[in-house]
Amino acid sequence: MKRCPLTYEPLSASDQGQYSRAGLRRLSRSLDNLHDLEYSAIEQRKEAMARANKMSIQGVQPKLSARLLVKDGRFEVVDRGGRFILKPQTQLYSNLPENEDLSMRLADTVGINVPLHGLLFSADGSMTYFIRRFDRDGRNRKLAVEDFAQLAGRTRDTKYDFSMERLIPIIERHCTFPAVEKLQLFRRTLFCFLTGNEDMHLKNFSLIVDENIIKLSPAYDLVNSTIALPGAQEEFALPLNGRKRRLTANDLVQYYGLQRLELTSKSIDDVLATLSEAVPRWESIIDTSFLPSDLKTAYWELVQSRTKTLFDSASQ
Repeated sequence: MKRCPLTYEPLSASDQGQYSRAGLRRLSRSLDNLHDLEYSAIEQRKEAMARANKMSIQGVQPKLSARLLVKDGRFEVVDRGGRFILKPQTQLYSNLPENEDLSMRLADTVGINVPLHGLLFSADGSMTYFIRRFDRDGRNRKLAVEDFAQLAGRTRDTKYDFSMERLIPIIERHCTFPAVEKLQLFRRTLFCFLTGNEDMHLKNFSLIVDENIIKLSPAYDLVNSTIALPGAQEEFALPLNGRKRRLTANDLVQYYGLQRLELTSKSIDDVLATLSEAVPRWESIIDTSFLPSDLKTAYWELVQSRTKTLFDSASQ
């Protein structure tokens, strides 16, 4: 059964091409069809390298800036002014676009703010991940965004030289409503633990200014890096309670949530309840994702293991 890579729903008899009508409407209410990207995965990586100095987006993973041409039914790669970021398949990590799209989709089920995102078919049949830029509003308005590496005076080379505890003063110092954002940080921390994201370094957290309110930006770069990196040993990129592995419910909930973030017991219980209710639904979402079957199995098994660590220990 063919599924739409924008919604994960089965294609109906009335759907034309590789995307459902509902999926296309998510991109634009006027979009009737969507052509494959004009580049193969290899060509996209080459374009990303060639355009790296011209584009305003950075990062280790190859990225392209693009805009959606609704009348033409296609994405166009551009140097400037793109409203979308494209991430093709990489040579180092298997099925990273499918992994990121799934992880972002799971994050949405537990109340984490994520931008519009999805998967596109490339010229060679491979899948490319796309995400709409959250630092653009309307036709010309740019929103101010700074990642935590900038705010902490760190660089790309020192983005791991920090700790989860030291994220808290950044939020308290800069955010308009620190208590709200600390709760969101707690939610993201638990989600990343459950989904095997051991690469949430300083550049993967940002603050955004929107309507004069400074807050955590929508989430991005959420990936189950544990299944993407064979032999991954760590659970967090930044140490928590002095370590990056063998974290316990006490480290995550009592120490980080209650003591360091100073959240109320009710707020913590509400987050735990949301996660507990969502995780059973994740199995079917993972199963309908575009990951190959072996990675689907690995993803779900890791979630089950981490869920047991978090909830079995937390209930004792």
